[in-house]
Amino acid sequence: MDQSVIFFFAVIVIIGAIMLGFISRSKKGAKKIDVEYYRSKILEIEHQLKENDSSSYHLSVLNGDKLVDQALKARGIKGKTMGERMKNSASRFSDRNGIWTAHKLRNRIAHESDVNVKYSDACYALANFRKALKDLGAI
Repeated sequence: MDQSVIFFFAVIVIIGAIMLGFISRSKKGAKKIDVEYYRSKILEIEHQLKENDSSSYHLSVLNGDKLVDQALKARGIKGKTMGERMKNSASRFSDRNGIWTAHKLRNRIAHESDVNVKYSDACYALANFRKALKDLGAI
């Protein structure tokens, strides 16, 4: 009888260790985010946008997109590109079309030489980047 008790106890310890391993692995994806960092960065980017300075439109969209990508990475979202990370976290976004539209504008700015960005387009993109950061728990 003593051997069966010891065996039963060993089985419980092993199962507990396995469960602990699964729990610790599952928590690695949901990493803590420095909310204050993201809050200050999005404010800084929003203040860069000047209605009478068209070059600020491009820069603010590029920086806003980059900040959202940093938040995706900080959250442990898998993917080689930001697009893949956005697809892998689509359920987190309250406005998927908005963040995709903003990201597509960033891609046009980054890859096309003659992109004409309006102030309203840049404002729309920044609003969607802010919303995405909120959805990710970064702000």
